[in-house]
Amino acid sequence: MTLAATLREADLFRSLPKGFVQCRACAHYCAVPEGGAGKCGVRRNLGGRLYLVTYGKAAALHLDPVEKKPLYHFHPGEGILSVGTVGCNLFCAFCQNWQISQFREFRVSPEGRLDRPIGEDWPPKRLVAEAEALGVRLLAYTYNEPAVWIEYAHDTARLAKARGMKNVFVTSGFETKEAWDYIRPHLDAANVDLKGFTEKFYREVCGARLKPVLESLEHLVASGVWVEVTTLLLEGYNDSDEEVRAMARFLKGLSPDIPWHLTAAHPDYRMLDLRPTRHATLVRAHAIAKEEGLRFVYVGNVLDEERSSTYCPDCGRLLVRRRGFRVEALWEAPGVCPGCGQRIPGVWTW
Repeated sequence: MTLAATLREADLFRSLPKGFVQCRACAHYCAVPEGGAGKCGVRRNLGGRLYLVTYGKAAALHLDPVEKKPLYHFHPGEGILSVGTVGCNLFCAFCQNWQISQFREFRVSPEGRLDRPIGEDWPPKRLVAEAEALGVRLLAYTYNEPAVWIEYAHDTARLAKARGMKNVFVTSGFETKEAWDYIRPHLDAANVDLKGFTEKFYREVCGARLKPVLESLEHLVASGVWVEVTTLLLEGYNDSDEEVRAMARFLKGLSPDIPWHLTAAHPDYRMLDLRPTRHATLVRAHAIAKEEGLRFVYVGNVLDEERSSTYCPDCGRLLVRRRGFRVEALWEAPGVCPGCGQRIPGVWTW
């Protein structure tokens, strides 16, 4: 079989009987028949081998502030070149990037040719060269779930690392341990979406499961990747005091120093009747998380300078002031409180 030159054979799969293959990139472990695709739509069985059909195809590419990922304890104030493709392994009814993440409206021929464009050509070398041209030292694999295009992310991250850059995953955390070990040598930080804390919410609203996400968080923290966590609070779904408290306790059990971003939701995709998250809901959740002993809790997607800024957990001194994406560092030595000398967990210097 002669396949399209733009295809990239996947690294994370194994062969099964009768021409099936099992994808090993995410916790769905899809068994894909010949000619079919995994749940993400972009990892395809062609001739009894698994291929990534979005390799080198960027559906979104932007220069963002690193705070937008959000990462608050990882090189604050720097720009980050952010890239995403189409497809996703989750089906979140509230997805705010659904136009690309839930895109499935293309067909692949047996030879691996697409019937329509699914992004612009941004192979790894071009992406890294673009970052250098922009004077950017950070790259993010984001907008849709990078697990479903992990070979593209891996090859880009490897090149970026060799050029002295750092790499960030913005992810649902639904990867396999195999996937994390595959990307880990080139990965510096991750922001993981902890979307809720019940299997019911994950299954009914996201089309996934909670346990693999918790296992990913445990694995990432143990591996030494800098981790921050984001929870989009949907009123009436995942914002009860009990659920917020349970999430906070789990995160504290990993480390009280994990930054937790509690962010406001708005109506989108299949939840157009969703009430926008009230500021008071975020303030309440913030207070619960602090009560449970998390030292760095932030409120996002609303204007709240007090709860989006960083303070010394020992003496309470303001260290990094944030107004939206405007950042003002108030220390002389990055990561060191000028008031008491306390070292603030994070990645502050190169």
